[in-house]
Amino acid sequence: MQRPTFADPKTDFAFKRIFGSEEHKDVLVAFLNDMLDLDAPHRIVTVELLPPEQRPSVEELKLSIVDVKCTDARGVTYVVEMQVLQVEGFEKRVVYNVAKAYVNQIARGELYPGLNDVVGITICDFELWPENGGRKVPMLSRWQMTEQESGATDLGQIRLVFLELPKYDASRPPRTMVEKWAYFFREADNLTVVPEALQVHPFVDALEAARTAGFTVAEWDAYILAGIAIQNERGALAVAEKRGEARGAEKGMRLGVETACSVLGIELTEERRRQLASLNTSALERLLTHLQDKKTWP
Repeated sequence: MQRPTFADPKTDFAFKRIFGSEEHKDVLVAFLNDMLDLDAPHRIVTVELLPPEQRPSVEELKLSIVDVKCTDARGVTYVVEMQVLQVEGFEKRVVYNVAKAYVNQIARGELYPGLNDVVGITICDFELWPENGGRKVPMLSRWQMTEQESGATDLGQIRLVFLELPKYDASRPPRTMVEKWAYFFREADNLTVVPEALQVHPFVDALEAARTAGFTVAEWDAYILAGIAIQNERGALAVAEKRGEARGAEKGMRLGVETACSVLGIELTEERRRQLASLNTSALERLLTHLQDKKTWP
């Protein structure tokens, strides 16, 4: 198999190599500062990576690429993750994960003033908030608690940031740093050279970390397995969705048969109900057609 020039940064192995290693901490710091648009006094200056045993072992997190703990000049903690597939209850899980990072800062008996703010940053390879009527959530959105009448944000201890990659405007070259990051995540594995838009720090370093020519055989195998894991999970979700659609169709068809019997005055005896429960969608469709044409139970 011919290797692409650059690995897909959305896969587990490549994301950890770029953002979750001691060697490339400067790339992670630059990414976080760009996502948060921090001014000079508040820019992140130190980064502490969570060791694997401290990362959440929640089933829904199996495709969350990496969690990192970062501290800025004020001691604020940042948790960042990559999510390639949308799972049920995703938003609630993100809030839970960040809230847990907040409360886990102090042990039993310690004082609440010791708690620092926590910001969760999630990169989504899916559209989390599609345009809905007049509401249009931007590609990069920042969320925190706000007092409804005054707009005060004094309860800003927990904040959430989302980068929705499908909302990137691919019709023109990326201009802002946020757009360049979205471009990097979306297109890195399709590039053969470093494009002009990414010929600046930290993208040069990020792409160098993703350059597959530098992978050992074991690292290449790990990268391929990470991609296969994502495809397997995507396939499993597709199968589950199709099964759900089929169950919905069968339920609707049975309801149609019951309605037809009620209108035609056909009694649904216990035996007929057992027959009805055993039929698949195709058989239900044939039964409904028979009832409509013959006005009798077969």
